Amino acid sequence: MNYKTALNNPIFEIISKASQELNLESYVIGGFVRDFLLQRDFKKDIDVVAVGSGIDLALKVSELLPNKPKVQVFKNYGTAMLRYKEIDIEFVGARKESYTEESRNPTVENGTLEDDQNRRDFTINALAFSLNTANYGELIDPFNGLEDLENKIIKTPLNPDITYSDDPLRMLRGIRFATQLNFTIEEKSLQAIAENKDRIKIISGERIVDELNKILETPKPSIGFLHLYKTGLLDIILPELTALNNVEEIEGQTHKNNFYHTLEVVDNICPNTDDVWLRWSALLHDIGKAPTKKFNKKQGWTFHGHEFLGGKMVKKIFERLHMPLNQKMKFVQKMVMMSSRPIILADDIVTDSAVRRLVFDAGEDVDNLMTLCEADITTKNPKKFKKYHDNFDLVRKKIIEVEERDHVRNFQPPISGEEIMELFNLKPSREIGVLKEAVKEAILEGEIPNEYQAALDFVLKKATDIGLKKSKE
Repeated sequence: MNYKTALNNPIFEIISKASQELNLESYVIGGFVRDFLLQRDFKKDIDVVAVGSGIDLALKVSELLPNKPKVQVFKNYGTAMLRYKEIDIEFVGARKESYTEESRNPTVENGTLEDDQNRRDFTINALAFSLNTANYGELIDPFNGLEDLENKIIKTPLNPDITYSDDPLRMLRGIRFATQLNFTIEEKSLQAIAENKDRIKIISGERIVDELNKILETPKPSIGFLHLYKTGLLDIILPELTALNNVEEIEGQTHKNNFYHTLEVVDNICPNTDDVWLRWSALLHDIGKAPTKKFNKKQGWTFHGHEFLGGKMVKKIFERLHMPLNQKMKFVQKMVMMSSRPIILADDIVTDSAVRRLVFDAGEDVDNLMTLCEADITTKNPKKFKKYHDNFDLVRKKIIEVEERDHVRNFQPPISGEEIMELFNLKPSREIGVLKEAVKEAILEGEIPNEYQAALDFVLKKATDIGLKKSKE
């Protein structure tokens, strides 16, 4: 079957011409071919395999292009890359690979196109379009990948047991593709993932997180996390999550299955945010529940302090998986630690004071926190569902109203520590902190407005109460 229409970008003709001049064969392979056949928008990268030197081909292509783009050469990997009109094109020589048990980095030797297709992770990624004059645009499909695309199946070109053992990252990639494309993983392949799950331990945290992020960025991440759970991978990667699947019963009282609830929350939040770190917050929002779970005869099951413990657990997870320990981690920590605050507000009478404190503590992240808490409503009771959402609408309106009036989102005290020092002729001391804290509390409690004169009058009165005298002017 010929797919010349896929190759209407002028770059393909140039690669074909460069291949001819070097007397080697070249093919476009992998994601570009798969996404064209699925009629998906391809991401801005193209993989080209040359039966010969990929580096030589990249240099020749650059030579033929009008602007002679810079070629990045990666000699250790035998690959090269150049950019053409915002498209990254990677060139690699066709190769055979062999693996050792301790590493996913293979021993590489030159090979044929067939060798190169054999080493691909999945049949749908082994599809190639010829860039050679004799059969330009022809689909090369040795493993019936086109049929697997039509049947929405993820399977490996060769024995899945060998494919996954050789490079265990492929297990996560398979689950990620199944989630992104809404495909089914072939049963034999799924079984091989379960049998090789311990091999994931040789993969770096950064690589694992890259795949988890891509799963979280899909419209329905629960598909991927259920595969990770059922194959045993999740218990190795995020045991804090699988611990939530332990439902107990004492004296006829059970508690909610917090694992499946968590997956619902992650799916719920997806239509409302593209922020992968807010999606991480949804994934981890209940992780403190397993270690804080207790049974009390009067109250039943309790999870006291799970938000605080969950926040501490976030840091350990980020460290273990080599995730960024910067503002991204602090954001997820904050979301987890505050995840119940708006829910408590929505259950109660919504007071200005409580809303002011929520906005003060959440700061710029208050809208994200509200999005997370609304996603946390997973009740199947339509009356309760409506009641919770109506209450959250009230909280949101109250946040806008209080913020417009009191400006506490990025709270700066109307009166500074320096001014307090000057008023009472003080050096840095505990009293300054006491007065600043008192002003903050008075504003949050609604005792005084967030205005300079009101704060000054309050400070003068409070200072008298604690025995400070105003300095003589």
